[in-house]
Amino acid sequence: MSSDTSTDRSSWNLYVITDEALAGGRSHEEQTRAALAGGARVIQLRDKQASSSRLYEAALTMRRLTRAAGAILIVNDRVDIALAADADGVHVGPDDLPVAVARRLLPGRLVGASAGTVDEAIAAARDGAGYLGVGAVYEARGSKADAGAPVGPERVAAVRAAVTLPLVGIGGIKATNAAAVIAAGADGVAVISGIVAATDMTAAARALSEIVAAAKRER
Repeated sequence: MSSDTSTDRSSWNLYVITDEALAGGRSHEEQTRAALAGGARVIQLRDKQASSSRLYEAALTMRRLTRAAGAILIVNDRVDIALAADADGVHVGPDDLPVAVARRLLPGRLVGASAGTVDEAIAAARDGAGYLGVGAVYEARGSKADAGAPVGPERVAAVRAAVTLPLVGIGGIKATNAAAVIAAGADGVAVISGIVAATDMTAAARALSEIVAAAKRER
């Protein structure tokens, strides 16, 4: 799947980020299969502890699964792994490669960027980001120690007013608060523990997919 998918806003409804520690040791492959079965159409491989070789093997497996499902595969931080596994793109945060550099290294692919403020969102859009992860919207427990203080759906609305890129809200999002993120203008929600820490990951993904789709219909 090419980066042209970024223009299809429905693709961003549910964006699942894998994490083996939060998933109780369940593999990136198992998480990917479950998330896709539940309706996720963007999967991000995130693993800060794995060796490059292990990350590459996981990315290859996830590439095969996402391609078969017509879904997008993003690799967190690692441009080299994204290229090696032919992923659809990479996601970079404030401590990773600058957006402009990732954009230059990945022509024709997606470069996602984290944005906690309107200024950060505008800068990322200027530098070539293809989509933005805005947050932490709510308090993120256990998934990202560096998520920062929650900014609320109001920040999503402010970023939405400032940029035209696809936006996904991230940080503490679950079934009880996802609709508010969509109502604020997000194109979807990015979820880690709300899905991968669930006993039934597929059911959790399906529930969030349905909530997001309903919230978008009501906007």
